[in-house]
Amino acid sequence: MYHPYFRGKQYELITIRENAELISESGFTPIIEPVREALSGLDRALAALLEKDGRAIVIVNPHHGEHAGRGDGITALLQDQYAENASISPGILLKEQTTIEDALRCFALHERANPTLIHAGFTEGVQLADQLGRRVGEIRHIFLDDQSGRLYRRNFRSNQQILVRDGFQKRRNKDHPPVEFFSDLHVTYEEEGMNGFGDYLTVGDDFSEGGGPAYAIAIHLTFIDSNNDDAMFVHHFLSERQDTPTDPAGKFAEALRAMIIELDRPDSPVLETQAVQEFRELHRKGHYPGLGYVKKLSMQHHIETLADYLDR
Repeated sequence: MYHPYFRGKQYELITIRENAELISESGFTPIIEPVREALSGLDRALAALLEKDGRAIVIVNPHHGEHAGRGDGITALLQDQYAENASISPGILLKEQTTIEDALRCFALHERANPTLIHAGFTEGVQLADQLGRRVGEIRHIFLDDQSGRLYRRNFRSNQQILVRDGFQKRRNKDHPPVEFFSDLHVTYEEEGMNGFGDYLTVGDDFSEGGGPAYAIAIHLTFIDSNNDDAMFVHHFLSERQDTPTDPAGKFAEALRAMIIELDRPDSPVLETQAVQEFRELHRKGHYPGLGYVKKLSMQHHIETLADYLDR
């Protein structure tokens, strides 16, 4: 049902590993695009999911990061460690620059492992569907919403169709509004003719190797508004100081204080997840764990929020 799209950075893989049980019990299937040369973190995340009877899709031809254009190491890991496990599916990323020959070659290499096709700007859909024939209806197809239109999707009808939509607006931290719309796809995906949905959590689709010093610290918490047709929104809690890159710990404390004020409102719609409880503990201790850890908690909260909603 829910397919969160991770870019395979350290704290994204830790998020998967530490929430493997919840992800598995909720029937979620992470999509992982490995972007770091070392694959040990990916291996640990997959092992954690399998230990809890979970599933994952691992992109074998990443577009971003240190494996871009050369996914041999990822293929070797999957074939050496997970070839006999149907719960780990090789994901084939079909970008605008992917040729029909590239697509068919990659599919043939992974055909025995139940590959997933991820449609992300590919321009030869008619030809690929024709070459795949009846197998089109047996394959899981993931469509990146802004890179695969309705007409294109008609070529790949199957009973496993997932729509991934980016709900996170990328901008400078200081430019985030206090609250904004995130997504309604968790409510409407069936109306889109899909069997499931996905997003890029509270990180967004834009990829960067690393950012510079943050002038403003932001903490992002999603919530589902039962008074607004169960649409999902996101709170952006910002530090008060936004003019210099100094004192990230102090700025985190400012953003965290703003969060706690919102959470303590009697009518706050934010779910009291385990991630929120950990934010409360950080506030109580006055501890700054680093921005990577803050992002991990934000992603965890998003997963917990959707798990709770879909369970209900």
